[in-house]
Amino acid sequence: MRQSWLVGVARHSILIAVAVMFLAPFGFVLLTSFMTSEQALTSDWWPSSWHPENFVTIFTQVPMLRYLGNTLMYSVLATLFMLLSSVPAAYALAKLRWRGSNATFVVIICMMMLPPQVVTVPLYLMWADVGLTGTLWPLILPMLAGDAFSIFLLRQFLLTIPADYLDAARIDGCGEWQVLLRVVLPMARPGIAATAIFQFFFTWNDYYGPLLYTSESQEYWTLSLALSQFKHLHHVEWNLVMAATVLVMAPVIIVFFFAQKAFVQGVTLTGVKG
Repeated sequence: MRQSWLVGVARHSILIAVAVMFLAPFGFVLLTSFMTSEQALTSDWWPSSWHPENFVTIFTQVPMLRYLGNTLMYSVLATLFMLLSSVPAAYALAKLRWRGSNATFVVIICMMMLPPQVVTVPLYLMWADVGLTGTLWPLILPMLAGDAFSIFLLRQFLLTIPADYLDAARIDGCGEWQVLLRVVLPMARPGIAATAIFQFFFTWNDYYGPLLYTSESQEYWTLSLALSQFKHLHHVEWNLVMAATVLVMAPVIIVFFFAQKAFVQGVTLTGVKG
């Protein structure tokens, strides 16, 4: 029994080493969150005394519930708006024949390669003209026009759906919207789930966008901006920063844990054909 266990460890030694490399930062953050401010980031990596009250302190020092609500509003609405616009666009690129579809797809690829900082100034001026700067709406409303990466990912997945199912639905008298809603969407659930998870993770962790548009409007801050609240003029309370970081990471980890099957299936099938 012991020999077989050692053989198993030897066979998976590389995977174990990689797993330790990935899990070590999470362990460091979790242990630091239970330390005192004086012990945090010292050579003592194990807490000399445990302080779970750090997780209560962050709610008394910073309005975390408000920032949590802002983050949820940003992530959920942006994800829903992205799906409403990107799914039909991906369907049109993957399953419909129309003049200019290939050129449109090339434009979408180019948009993926365009750094967001290139269009920051003109977009900020545009949203300032309509009076939406200082809120999260400049980050949410553009999702109604689609997201280049999401359209690309969904298109690649929809290409794996056999055209025979769509042709059969058309023969039965279904229009394109009916084909999309009744045939394509049920078959594309893994791809849609993977795309939604990608978008949700991005918006949940987004720092640049909220900093750009809400830096002077604290009531619209997200959790990523809230972490900077524990920095003082001459001191950073790293134990509270780590405690807040644990709470920020927890929802993302929970979502991925329950949706990992659909996520992995969607990402895997996306590259089957295209």
